[in-house]
Amino acid sequence: MTTRKKLWISSLLIYATFVFWYTDFSGPLSDSEVDQFVATLTEQGSDPQTTAYIENFLRNDRGRQFLMLNALDINDNPPDVQGAEPGESADQLMNRYMEHMYPELFKRASHPVIFGQAAYSALDIVGIKNAPDMRVWTDGAIFRYRSRRTFMEIVANPDMLGRHEFKLAALNKTIAYPIETRIYLGDMRLLLGLILLSITALADSFMLARQRQH
Repeated sequence: MTTRKKLWISSLLIYATFVFWYTDFSGPLSDSEVDQFVATLTEQGSDPQTTAYIENFLRNDRGRQFLMLNALDINDNPPDVQGAEPGESADQLMNRYMEHMYPELFKRASHPVIFGQAAYSALDIVGIKNAPDMRVWTDGAIFRYRSRRTFMEIVANPDMLGRHEFKLAALNKTIAYPIETRIYLGDMRLLLGLILLSITALADSFMLARQRQH
C-alpha cells in the first residue's frame, strides 16, 4: 500500500470514528427506556407535572440530535445557595453549575454551540402575556445534544442533583426549548469532514509533487 493510500485511509478512519462517537445510532427511545428515565426522575423528587411533560417529550423521540435554545436573564443579586460561598455572583454560581455540566456533556458528544451577551432587549414579542417582563434578556446560549437519550442521561444523573440550584439562583428567568434542525451548517461532522478533506488533499498534493520531483 502506498503512502498516499495510507494517508486517505487514515483520514477516513479518523472521520468514521468521530461520526460513530458523535452520532446516536440506537434509534428512538424504547418504551422501557422512557419508563426507566421517568422512574428515575420520580425517585429524585421531580415535580409530577414536570415529569409528565418530559415523558411526553421522550415518547415522541425520533432518535435525532437536537439543539437547546436558551434565553437567559442573569440575576445581579443572587441569593446565597447551599454549597456555595456567601455573596457569590451569578457568574460564579453559573460556573459552579457548568463545571459539573461540561464533563457530562463532552463525554456524551454534546457541547455548547453559541454563547453570547444580549446586544439589546427583545425586538419582537408577539402573543405573550406580561410582554414587558419578557423583553429583557442578558445572555443567550445554544447547546447541542446527541439525542434525547443523551439528554436524559445527563439530566437524570445522580451527580447533578443539587447542582441545578446554582443555575436557578444565578437567573431571574430563563426559557429553554429544543429544536431539531433542518439546516445546521455548524454540525461538527460537516466541519470535521471539510477540515480533514482539505488537510488530506493538501498533504496528498505535497506527496505527489515530491514524487514527481524524484
